[in-house]
Amino acid sequence: MAHDSVATSATLFEDVGKQVEGMKTTQSDALEGSSAVAGVSLSKEPSEPMPVDEIESLCMNCGKDGITRLLLTRIPFFREIVIMSFYCPHCYFKNSEVQSAGEIQERGSRYSLKLSRKKDLSRQVVKSDTGVATFEELGLEIPAGRGQMTNVEGLLSMAVEDLEFGQPARKSLQPEVYEKMESLLAQAHEILSGKKFPFHFSIDDPAGNSWIEPSPQNNQLEWVRTDYARTAAQNEALSLSNTNKDESEQAAKAVVPQLQRSIEDKAWQSDIVPDEVYSFPASCPGCTRSGMTHMKMVEIPHFREVVIMSTVCDHCGYKSNEVKTGGAVPSKGRRITLKVEKAEDLSRDILKSESCVLSCPEVGLHVSSGTLGGRFTTVEGLLTQVRDDLHSQIFDTDADEAVGGDSLVPESKMTWNKFFAGMDEAIKVKRYFTIILEDPMASSYVQNLCAPDADPQLVIEDYDRTEEEEEELGLNDMKTETYSSEQDAAPATGGGG
Repeated sequence: MAHDSVATSATLFEDVGKQVEGMKTTQSDALEGSSAVAGVSLSKEPSEPMPVDEIESLCMNCGKDGITRLLLTRIPFFREIVIMSFYCPHCYFKNSEVQSAGEIQERGSRYSLKLSRKKDLSRQVVKSDTGVATFEELGLEIPAGRGQMTNVEGLLSMAVEDLEFGQPARKSLQPEVYEKMESLLAQAHEILSGKKFPFHFSIDDPAGNSWIEPSPQNNQLEWVRTDYARTAAQNEALSLSNTNKDESEQAAKAVVPQLQRSIEDKAWQSDIVPDEVYSFPASCPGCTRSGMTHMKMVEIPHFREVVIMSTVCDHCGYKSNEVKTGGAVPSKGRRITLKVEKAEDLSRDILKSESCVLSCPEVGLHVSSGTLGGRFTTVEGLLTQVRDDLHSQIFDTDADEAVGGDSLVPESKMTWNKFFAGMDEAIKVKRYFTIILEDPMASSYVQNLCAPDADPQLVIEDYDRTEEEEEELGLNDMKTETYSSEQDAAPATGGGG
């Protein structure tokens, strides 16, 4: 059944290059089968349907009938989309839009790109109708609305054109706004002409259907993808909230007895007991309905206790597994360096926390914090997951061979092939390589095979966190000293009679 679904998706959502080649073949067959007799052209029907569907639809500009064209295609590194184009032959009105052909993703996503050269302006961008794009140095935000498939330059150019359109009216009605807008437009034109670099561009999409094209030439932190759990307000905006109140109440009532049994079985200890499974009610991130989350504490030898959490939704089928580390916030971050030299090293247990940055210099691998979430597996399992996830994003456009689609230029294709060849060699231990875990929360771990003695292949060092890491973790806003005394004194500062 799953195979049939994949086959159907691959048939419907072929990459643009293949569909264009199919159009050329179909048109060629039609021309060869046509003949002109007494000025009348007789052509046979195409043997295959055209890849672009045409639908007669109402023009919202003049009220007459126009043509909407639909193309179902797939984007390398991303997923299936529907490209829509409308044209009215009466008033010549044109419009184009992009919509995601897949479902709303389980988690929202945020992409951030640092552009350092003019070539970066050609990075492909998909902004869904729920995505918010931001040019940070300009303070320019493009709100959720019409879906677009373009590049960074095209997105900024369209925003500039829209802002310039209203400038004459602002000059006479709002002179102050006009002056500020002129300054912003001047900076935008400098960026478009390649005179102002670097600058940062980001897209935040709670539906998880927006995307910025990555590049194998990206340096550390130039291209960052972060997945996050949606808030209740974001779920409601996406129409994911459970509007059936009776169904929600019944689900909650069904959960309470399970929680009560869990409490009675464990006697509700004040401390969580290792290797005991606890269950408690929670809302599903996918459909927001009530369900159960299971939690188990596991003790990792020579490290600390970690909590494994698992959620399975009986309504929508959502599944998630997370690993959380507890304890106090350490005063320093921790950097773990592992030299992989033999097959036994691949079987080492490894814990990559959500705040950890994973890198492998010999292969050119860099995984930013928050990308994979918390993972407790082996070295081989972690590298295999990274390789498979990235490979499926890049080369899933062709079921037969890893060609990467028509929009993947030959230079990038060769670079990615070289990268994956290096990953395969590392996983098979055909080359020596180094794994570096840099965790500002010191919550990551690699198994020491020589414990309790020192491991010659394992280097663990603590380091002072940077100001940026402190700010990102929210530690600058935490106040722990003299907190209770200030709280006790707070009522005494109120107004008196």
